[in-house]
Amino acid sequence: MHLRTLLVLLAFLLPACNADPKHANAAAPDAVVNVSLCDAYSVDLTASPGVRFAFDRFPPGHAPRVTLELDPVLGEQAFRIGESDNITTVTGGDDAGLMYGLLELAEAEHLDRDPKTEGTPFVKRRGLKMNIPLDGRAPSYDDSGTSAISNIPVVWERDFWERHLDLMAERRYNVLTLWHNQPFTVLVDLEDAYPGVNIQDVAVPTYEQNDKDLIQYRIAERTATPEAEADNFRVVKKMTTQEKIDHFRWLMAYAKERHIDVYFITWNIWAHGAVGKHGITEDQTNPATTAFYREAVKRFVLTYPDLKGMGVTLGEHFVRENPDKHPGADDPAYAPETWAWKTYGEGIRDAIADERFYQNDPDRQLHFIHRVWYGGLERMFEEFTRKYPHPIQLGFKYARARLYSTPAPPFFNNQLKDAAAEEGLFTWMNLRNDDLFTLRWGDPEYVRQYIKNLPPEPHLAGFHMGSDGYVWARESTSLTPEEPRQLEADKHDYRFTLWGRLAYDPELPLTFWVDWLKAHYGNDETPHLLLDAWWTASEIVPLINRFHWRDWDHMWSVETCMSKKDGYHGLDAFVEFGPLPGQGLQSINDFVRNGVAGDRQTPEQVADQLDALAGGAYDQSRRIKDTDDGPDPRHARSGEVKADVRAFAHLGHYYADKIRAATALHTFRVHGDPAQQQQAIHHAEAALAHWDAYAQNLAARHAPHLLARVSHADWTGRLRDFAAQDIETAKQAEPNVFPPSQVHSTLH
Repeated sequence: MHLRTLLVLLAFLLPACNADPKHANAAAPDAVVNVSLCDAYSVDLTASPGVRFAFDRFPPGHAPRVTLELDPVLGEQAFRIGESDNITTVTGGDDAGLMYGLLELAEAEHLDRDPKTEGTPFVKRRGLKMNIPLDGRAPSYDDSGTSAISNIPVVWERDFWERHLDLMAERRYNVLTLWHNQPFTVLVDLEDAYPGVNIQDVAVPTYEQNDKDLIQYRIAERTATPEAEADNFRVVKKMTTQEKIDHFRWLMAYAKERHIDVYFITWNIWAHGAVGKHGITEDQTNPATTAFYREAVKRFVLTYPDLKGMGVTLGEHFVRENPDKHPGADDPAYAPETWAWKTYGEGIRDAIADERFYQNDPDRQLHFIHRVWYGGLERMFEEFTRKYPHPIQLGFKYARARLYSTPAPPFFNNQLKDAAAEEGLFTWMNLRNDDLFTLRWGDPEYVRQYIKNLPPEPHLAGFHMGSDGYVWARESTSLTPEEPRQLEADKHDYRFTLWGRLAYDPELPLTFWVDWLKAHYGNDETPHLLLDAWWTASEIVPLINRFHWRDWDHMWSVETCMSKKDGYHGLDAFVEFGPLPGQGLQSINDFVRNGVAGDRQTPEQVADQLDALAGGAYDQSRRIKDTDDGPDPRHARSGEVKADVRAFAHLGHYYADKIRAATALHTFRVHGDPAQQQQAIHHAEAALAHWDAYAQNLAARHAPHLLARVSHADWTGRLRDFAAQDIETAKQAEPNVFPPSQVHSTLH
């Protein structure tokens, strides 16, 4: 008999157990071992919120009667499911393992498939990253985009966090990292020590946003007087500091119940709300600033007993080497690494020395992530990591800002692996998605290989995945929005589920994902076609990113072909910026000047591969059976995915012809063949036609918006005008006349 069938029978055969009518799908033993079928319903339901949460995931009326056991030998977060004498037993290595085992059973019911009988986490710490927009007057990095501004009120909603954290647990994420320039003047009561620095209520900016400014650099100016603040900000929610504290205490406690650890990670030095008060500036040579930060850090740690850890970035606002303007800035005593210890290190030590630190947990430790960004490694080790009294790890941008490029980024092995190992330090991998914000992505094999390629323990502390230019809270661009607006975690449910589930278990078979898509998107007769079309379409962007490599978020956005730093990436940019090294791809410049080089893919072959992927995805989308418009919300969601698959296809064709146009253009300039100029014009015109199809697809469903680290996403407006400029670039080209470099290098 299938275990799934047994569970259904047990639900019918054992209705007389002492079930709590308020929790028909709930049981919650804490450290209870060998809980009997009936006793599982009579224990204190508050003893194990994670187990109760998992039972609530079962379809109504289908919660099984099970024996729950704890066996630490299994290891943390591990579970085993077995049956004997018609009794189902879920054994957890710890309470998290029990929760995951029950979630496995619940999901099997929803998907109508047999559960896995055991599970052990492949990656033990699986996290999400959110640059949290607490207030327009205290921004994160970078809150100038539409998604950040629209989500300032959202991060103060309990309904949002309940859904977001529940989804994280279901998808097996167990770490939430919240990133902010400086949260202390919003989330800590500093009134007795520093009157007037706490930012009252919640406000959004009213001034016009643009694609050039980093808004945090002008906060002091825009809040210098009450009149200036009123001119630039509008209060959207009345909240006292204590109410804000209560909200985040609740958030951390709710996350902890689902075995999700919460970290706060900061950039430095920012003193929003405190600049110009009590002598505080944003200069590390100022003792008043150092004292303020030390006290604020101490109070932050004591205010939030469920805070798992903190992290620090030695940038991007330090005064570094300009003694003329900032006397003493070049003194080692004021080095960023030293300042970090005097503020964060000493502030945390002050908190640990306070008896309140252990009030809720006598074994409490505050973990720390010291990011490797703008910091000197040896000074960092000497000034901070070797002194820190509790567990400390490093943080590294594992894929730079290009999560969707290659499943085997080379940077950690080349830059940090050996140094971290010599210090005995684990490293958190920051998986930065500054590639895809609008289109829904889903390639299970890419994620599987990516997870398997992560450095193993003892190098790996875990990962946190997210963006710097986008806030993954509620979507903010749909022309037919839900009310309230849909969570990004729901809109991009397949992508978020792929990363969470495969990080826990990279051996989940493709049949699981077929069943998952069937349950979540309908298409009962063709879920395998949906998986194939989505998979094929999702191979397009990584190939483009590998061929046209730009490391950081402000340098390139594949969805808009724009850069905050360089503007539109026209044909000349595709000539100048070559592939990511080591990927077996040949640059346009090398191909034109030297011909085919070994077994590397030529630009023409990359263009052909993009066309093949795009054509395949589009054809596969046409074979997916259309679902009827009706009350089932899965039908509309399936239609949105098909539209995104086709948008990917148009985008792939666009870049294929753009690469051909750039190659022909450069060939004409180098070798002077007029036929190549005509080819460049022809392919640029073809690329524009594909852009128009792509733009119309997106503009029909999404409003124009500002992407903080890139530029405006207005596909049928100025982005279309930029795309058309490629044709003029090809027409106006001359032999042996080259454009100025965008990075001050040379192509000739």
